[in-house]
Amino acid sequence: MKLVLLIFLFICSYLWETGVCKNNYSRPATVNIGAILALNSTIGRVARVAINVAVKDVNSDPSVLRGTRLVVHQQDSNCNAFVAIVQVLQFMETDIVAIIGPQSSVVAHVVTHVANELKVPMLSFSATDPTLSSLQYPFFVRTTQSDKFQMAAIADLVDYFQWREVIVIFVDDDYGRNGVAALSDELAERNYKISYKAALPPEPERSRISDLLVKVALMESRVIILHTNPDSGIKVLSVAHYLGMMIKGYAWIATDWLSSLLDSSSPLNSEIMLTMEGVLSLRQHTADTERKKSLLSKWSKFENDDKAVNFRLNSYGLYAYDSVWMVAHALDTFFDDGGAISFYNDSRLEDVDDGVLNLEALSVFGEGNLLLEKIKSSVFDGVTGHFQLDSDGNIIHPAYDILNIVGTGSRSIGYWSNYSGLSTETPEILYLKPPNRSSINQKLYDVIWPGQTAIKPRGWVFPNNGLELRIGVPNRHSFPEFVSKDRGSDTMKGYCIDVFTAAINLLPYPVAYRFIPFGIGSVNPNYTELVEKVQANDFDAAVGDIAITMDRARIADFTQPFIEAGLVILTSVKERESSAWAFLQPFTVEMWCVTGLFFIFVGAVIWILEHRINDEFRGPPRKQIITIFWFSFSTLFFAHREPTVSTLGRLVLIIWLFVVFIVQSSYTASLTSILTVRQLTSPITGIDTIINSNDPIGYQVGSFAEKYLIEELRISSSRLRVLHNLDEYVRALELGPSRGGVVAVVDERPYIELFLSIKCNFALAGSEFMRIGWGFAFQRDSPLAVDMSSAILKLSENGDLQRIHDKWLMRSSCNSDKSEIESNSLQLQSFWGLFAICGVACFLALLIYFVMIIHQFLRHFTQESLKTPEGSSRSGGSKSGRILQSFLSFADEKEVDPRTRSRSRQCLSETGNAIDVGSETSTPRK
Repeated sequence: MKLVLLIFLFICSYLWETGVCKNNYSRPATVNIGAILALNSTIGRVARVAINVAVKDVNSDPSVLRGTRLVVHQQDSNCNAFVAIVQVLQFMETDIVAIIGPQSSVVAHVVTHVANELKVPMLSFSATDPTLSSLQYPFFVRTTQSDKFQMAAIADLVDYFQWREVIVIFVDDDYGRNGVAALSDELAERNYKISYKAALPPEPERSRISDLLVKVALMESRVIILHTNPDSGIKVLSVAHYLGMMIKGYAWIATDWLSSLLDSSSPLNSEIMLTMEGVLSLRQHTADTERKKSLLSKWSKFENDDKAVNFRLNSYGLYAYDSVWMVAHALDTFFDDGGAISFYNDSRLEDVDDGVLNLEALSVFGEGNLLLEKIKSSVFDGVTGHFQLDSDGNIIHPAYDILNIVGTGSRSIGYWSNYSGLSTETPEILYLKPPNRSSINQKLYDVIWPGQTAIKPRGWVFPNNGLELRIGVPNRHSFPEFVSKDRGSDTMKGYCIDVFTAAINLLPYPVAYRFIPFGIGSVNPNYTELVEKVQANDFDAAVGDIAITMDRARIADFTQPFIEAGLVILTSVKERESSAWAFLQPFTVEMWCVTGLFFIFVGAVIWILEHRINDEFRGPPRKQIITIFWFSFSTLFFAHREPTVSTLGRLVLIIWLFVVFIVQSSYTASLTSILTVRQLTSPITGIDTIINSNDPIGYQVGSFAEKYLIEELRISSSRLRVLHNLDEYVRALELGPSRGGVVAVVDERPYIELFLSIKCNFALAGSEFMRIGWGFAFQRDSPLAVDMSSAILKLSENGDLQRIHDKWLMRSSCNSDKSEIESNSLQLQSFWGLFAICGVACFLALLIYFVMIIHQFLRHFTQESLKTPEGSSRSGGSKSGRILQSFLSFADEKEVDPRTRSRSRQCLSETGNAIDVGSETSTPRK
């Protein structure tokens, strides 16, 4: 054993002297990292200083790296992707173990391929492109917030302000395109959309921006999302202000490029600030930590000492600072786990190097995977707060500040977090509460919008592109009062046209439109096809007597209904002749039967409750049966002579008399109506009669009633007859089903009401069995549908809608007292509550009565048992039979009035006392 130990110590000593163990377990004196920045940009200049400060702080902290000095080598890419690639390759020729950067998402897409092959982790503090995934680029580590979350915040803002469409102006590169794609996905999840995507080159000229904004100004949406770089964004806002696009009605949302510019360069020139008045912007939220306050204090000192540092710290600078600390913490654990800084040449590069590129000088970091693992698992408290990556490589708890640009700076109007959405409370407070994304919990402070107004922009206007709305109007043949076309012209008129014209005149903006007739005019067109034309963009809208059905609502947006239009049944009628049995008509058969049964039932209950104590309810069986029937039916006229004595009997009688009063009053009213009001009769009483018969049914051509009858009510299509005009309605109903006509016509209520106002020998049968309305159809997500709905409601409130109705549809040729056929018989359903109350009262009274009489019987039976001799109790039948016989006899016996019983007892007591006194007097004394 000692020999083995000596050999082990010798081997370790040899390896230490040769340097093998030293490479594995000792910390190097220095560690080199690189940084690729664009020093001609605001973010790059801030990041350079922040990285230098971070390296200095790391090297001065003895708890990190512990004897190893961190050295950073910075390169200026000048925002050029090609230069950045060359600089990365130069870094790979040296012993660089990690790179802070690249700053640009465009550069990151290219150089991360090199990092993947040479196994050098790249920590980017400003490449926010959401497509830079750790799955595709494993050695790319994002140390800032992804634009995926920024676009989610913007989508929540759009949802909060209820804007249905937005226009996006973006820079046409990986950063811009992929950010817009993420925004489109987020908006789609909330049922919103991007109506137009306006792309700009990375360095656009002012004339190019002006042409693009002129095109945007002619569009419908007034909500503009600006996702560019700072230089291009400032130009866009300046041109927009010049073109009058920073006035009331517009809403501008700039991504975090604007907040970074303002944080670093404030105060900007007053003329520049004027161009962005009222704009909303987002800023990556960082917690107010002590380390952040300390760094800001140091930064102020740098500004005073170094005149070249004439800019302030922004959020990207904070993340650049934390990126250096992330590398430092990772290297510390890397060395603790035995990691070594070693590089080797890639043989594949030697095989392809036939020129002067010197590719064989590129070296692969041998322990790159281990260092990458340590970087991704680093957890520490940085200047931005608690710093940690999730499983997808994103910073945990992403959040943004919502800023409103006002005056010479910005004001915070709230926060957005992936945890709870929009809120006026800081994310750090929200993290202490359960997540709540409900709409009522989404709050922001008031916003000052462009034009210095606090009124929220509507978000859209009618497009000022010189085009008129193409409005399809059904060219009807029947019922021209609703909509019709003048002969010899395309002028449309009618009730629906007047409603549309009145509503559109109430809009707060002008709308140019023209009516386009749909149909040949000799026959009613198919209204579903008209709505499909709107969906296919052949029409911008459809105006007319268009029923809002489920199938049509799936393909178009409808306004608020301007008239109710459910399906009803039209049938021919004749006057009902008087009958000798008219007095039976007020009640249905079920009602008569139940009423009669309750008369007998209540009489029996009263008899049971009164039998033992009331002489009126005693006597021979025949008399008692007659008393039950007489008493119960005499209550119908409140003429019962038999008084009730028991409390339970009186309670039941009071409830029953109330029921009789209600039933009698209802009967009298219904019979009076039957005998005095003119009655109409028809074999059709409702939709059930039609469904259960095999007679033909008529419907109006072009109406949805045909589809509803076949698909919903399962009526055979062979029974349906198409009718084209009012004359065919009259002819088909007068002929009837036996002579080739129809038994009834199923159509929408407005048509039938207009028909009945001029045709007097017909009426409605039953009630409306499908409730819908008429509305105007617009293309999906058209904001005009919402504004027109509001206008229709205003017409209804101020009475104009009724006046238009009376103008076109009010007729007085026929009396209104016979427009509907309905059953006059009173149904049992109308009275079952009364009968239920009476039945429950009777049951409870009987239950209480039987409990009382059983208690009395048991006491009586016990006393009789004591008086009966033992021998006599054994004679007779079984014991249970004797008890039942005794109970029935006891129940049938007349109960003595307690007052009479007490008087009898008093008399017996006095008689006994007198006898005792007499006996004492007659007894001689001894």
